[in-house]
Amino acid sequence: MSYPPPGGGYGYPPASGYPPAPGGYPPAYGGPPPSSGPPPPPGQAFAGGAMAPGGYPPAGGYPPAGGGYPPAPGGYPPAGGGYPPAPGGYPPSTGYPSYPTGNAGPPPPGAAVPGFTAPAMPQPPGQDYSGGMPGQYPQGGQPGYQQGGYQQPPAPGGYPQAPSAGGYPQAPAGGGYQQPPAQPPAPSNIYSGGSQPPPQQPPPQQPAAPKPQGPPEDPFAGSELPRTPTDDAPPPQPVPPTHELSQMSIGGSNWAPGQTHGTVVAAPDFDAEEDAKILRKAMKGMGTDEQAILELLASRSNAQRQKIKLQFKTMYGKDLIKDMKSELSGDFKESVMALFVPTTEYDAWCLNNAMEGLGTNEDVLIEILCTRTNEEIAEIVKVYREKFHRDLEKDVVGDTSGHFKRLLVSMTTANRDENQEVDYEKAKKEAQELYKAGEKKWGTDESEFNRILACRSFPQLKATFDEYIKVSQRDIIGTIDREFSGHVRDGMKAIVMCVRNRPEFFADKIHKCVKGLGTDDHTLIRVIVTRSEYDMVEIKQVFLNKYRKTVWQAIKSDTSGDYKRILQALVKKN
Repeated sequence: MSYPPPGGGYGYPPASGYPPAPGGYPPAYGGPPPSSGPPPPPGQAFAGGAMAPGGYPPAGGYPPAGGGYPPAPGGYPPAGGGYPPAPGGYPPSTGYPSYPTGNAGPPPPGAAVPGFTAPAMPQPPGQDYSGGMPGQYPQGGQPGYQQGGYQQPPAPGGYPQAPSAGGYPQAPAGGGYQQPPAQPPAPSNIYSGGSQPPPQQPPPQQPAAPKPQGPPEDPFAGSELPRTPTDDAPPPQPVPPTHELSQMSIGGSNWAPGQTHGTVVAAPDFDAEEDAKILRKAMKGMGTDEQAILELLASRSNAQRQKIKLQFKTMYGKDLIKDMKSELSGDFKESVMALFVPTTEYDAWCLNNAMEGLGTNEDVLIEILCTRTNEEIAEIVKVYREKFHRDLEKDVVGDTSGHFKRLLVSMTTANRDENQEVDYEKAKKEAQELYKAGEKKWGTDESEFNRILACRSFPQLKATFDEYIKVSQRDIIGTIDREFSGHVRDGMKAIVMCVRNRPEFFADKIHKCVKGLGTDDHTLIRVIVTRSEYDMVEIKQVFLNKYRKTVWQAIKSDTSGDYKRILQALVKKN
């Protein structure tokens, strides 16, 4: 019958399982007849010479011998009845027996199933089971035969038989498989080749020489290490620093006023008359020799330039500054004019220019008033009144406001304590006062910060800032950033930076001028001209350490022409 059985018959497989044929398992019909021992090897008959017709294994072996896959005709599965099944469905057309009624389980071994006829299977070549086989498998199957599966197929011509009672062959004796031939022992010296040399008898030991008393004169005496020529060499001597950096002290903790060096120094064997001739020749006739002008000015100090200016008027009856203005232009002219003006007069001019007209350039006010010494500020106030007939303090009050105005007014008094002695008890006390005026209270007491920052000397302020870290666990710069804003914050931070490291303050100024798009030429000229004779050596070193390039290279990248060349001549290469 076909699968599933028509008419709603019982499904596949039968609930009671596949019943064995009479005579035990495997079925008698189509399998080997029962016997009292194990099945014979392939190609041999059972006892008595009987061969069951259509027996097992199938003809041609399983899988078919020599036929490979797909099987040859007559192999397994049988031709015409293979998989997929022939018309009539699977199982074969003979169908399954009718399912027994009731809930009976599978019949006991040896019991016949009514209506079941095992399909005939082709006989293997060379064997004949048609005569049957006397004997019968014992009840429950052949001893050692696994009940849960079929007998293994024979080897070529049939699957191989099951291993003997002893299991699979044991590993070869001697501890495993065959070992590689023994290798000769390695020589004692791993760097030598060839075979092992014959052992040698050690030489007889000589009696040790008597050890001298006291420490040996030679530290290598009795040592197995050989002496080298460097053992007796003197220790290396430190390399002396360059002349320019021999007394430099870079860093906030070591910098102090007076320990600075300029890149422009007074020229030896200075001759003002000869220099006046060179400048007259550079401006005479058609065109101007800018190279001659910048080379001379960059190698003379500001005081020497004032003498050249006076000597030029004496020799030619003309004002050198007016001639320069008519011959030069642009940023190069501004740089040359700044070099011919005394430093304090130039600072006064910059302050007046910052407050003149609409608006105020607060950065210029901070840069000059918060970084100069008492002596310099007092001279600036004096020159400002002489040149512009105005009072600097009144102009500051009129152009600023709030706490920023109070801070700048304090700076214009030029009354900071400049005693270099440090009172550490006062430093602790004022650090506590700064903490109470800022971090410890709601709001900020700006007057307390103004009082301490405007009155105390730089060494005293440095000690106070160090104590402030211990008190508040914050740096004073961080506190100013948190408690203040706008220009008063920038002014107080400028004072703190000058206390710790004034060259770093100006190095940051230069970097700000040249970074990004465009260049702040006025600030760049002002900083380089005013610091070239004071601390440009330290500024260059800080700039290199902080920004990983030289000031000379920064100028080259952001300027051009004679303007670039005169600034580079002032700062000079590292």
